[in-house]
Amino acid sequence: MNRLALFDCDGTLVDSHGAIGRAMDECFTCHGLTPPDRHATRRVIGLSLPHAMQALLPDAEAELHHALAETYKSAFQRHRAEGLVDEPLFEGIAEALAALEARGWLLGVATGKSDRGLRLCLERHGLHARFVTLQTADRHPSKPHPAMAEAAIAEAGAAPEITVMIGDTSFDMMMARAAGAHALGVGWGYHDAAELQAAGAAAVVDTAEELTCWMERFA
Repeated sequence: MNRLALFDCDGTLVDSHGAIGRAMDECFTCHGLTPPDRHATRRVIGLSLPHAMQALLPDAEAELHHALAETYKSAFQRHRAEGLVDEPLFEGIAEALAALEARGWLLGVATGKSDRGLRLCLERHGLHARFVTLQTADRHPSKPHPAMAEAAIAEAGAAPEITVMIGDTSFDMMMARAAGAHALGVGWGYHDAAELQAAGAAAVVDTAEELTCWMERFA
C-alpha cells in the first residue's frame, strides 16, 4: 500500500490569513454586519464557508450563512483577479514536499478551499502536479467530517494506518482521527499546540524541517 502525506492548505502550506480576513471584512460589510475581528476569523479557517459563517454568527438563520458564503466567494475571487490575494508558502514547505516525495510518500491535500481556489493557489507556487489527490469543500462535508480524508486515502491507494494528516487546526486533527489516520499538527498556523494535541495530534512540529524529520521516523 502507498504511504500518504495529506496536507491542509490554509495555515499549513500557505499563509492566507490576510487574504481571508480582507474578503471576510468585505462580505460582512456588504450585508450590513460588523466584520468579525481577525482572531475570530483565524478560528474558523479550515471550515467550509457555510460552517465558518455559522460559527461566526451562531444565532443567524441558515439562509444568511449561505448568503454570506456566496458573497465571500465573490469578494475573494475579485480580490484574486485584482492581484490582492497573497498566499505565500510557509518557510521550508516546498523543500519539505520535495523531501517527502523523494522518500516515497504520496502527497495529497484536504482543504476547506474550493476546487478553483485550491488549483489557483497550488499552480501559483508550481505545486499542483506534486499532489496525487486533491479534496475540497466543493465535494465533501466540512471538516472535521472524515469524508475528505477517506476519499484521499482511497484515491491514493493508501490505508488509514499509513496515512498522516498534516494540519494547523483542531478540525484537521479530528478529521484524521475520525478517518483512522494519524494526525500531525503544525505550530505555524491558526490554532495553538495545546488545541491540536487535545484534538488528537500525535505531535506538533514547529518548522518544516521538523515535519520532514518526524515523517522520516514515522516511515
